[in-house]
Amino acid sequence: MGGLYNGRVFRSVSSSENGEVSAQTRFHYHQDDAVVWAEYSGGHILKGFLIATLQDDDCLEMRYQHINTGGALMTGRCRTVPERLPDGRLRLHETWEWTSGDRSTGVSTLEEVEKGA
Repeated sequence: MGGLYNGRVFRSVSSSENGEVSAQTRFHYHQDDAVVWAEYSGGHILKGFLIATLQDDDCLEMRYQHINTGGALMTGRCRTVPERLPDGRLRLHETWEWTSGDRSTGVSTLEEVEKGA
C-alpha cells in the first residue's frame, strides 16, 4: 500500500460552526490505489470512519460517519482538495454536507500532524 495519503495523520485547524471536528480530532489515513479510508476520533467524536475514491487530480470524493459524544450517529459527504505545504506536509481543504441531521453544509481545513507530534 502506498500513495499520497497512506500513513498520514491529520488534525482540524478550522471548521464551520456546524461541524463537529476540533483540534483534538485525529484522522488516520490509509490508501490502496484509488481507495482511501480513515479512522477518526477525539474532541466531540467518539469514533468515526470515512471512505473515499481518489480522483485524477488527487482530490477525494468521500462519505463519512461517526458517533459523537452525545450518542448521535452522524453521516455526510465531502470533497477534499489537497495542498502541499512548503515543509512537505499536506493541508486538506474540505467542502462537506451533512446527510443526517439538519443537512447543512460547511468547510473545514485539516493539516498533517508532524511526525512525532
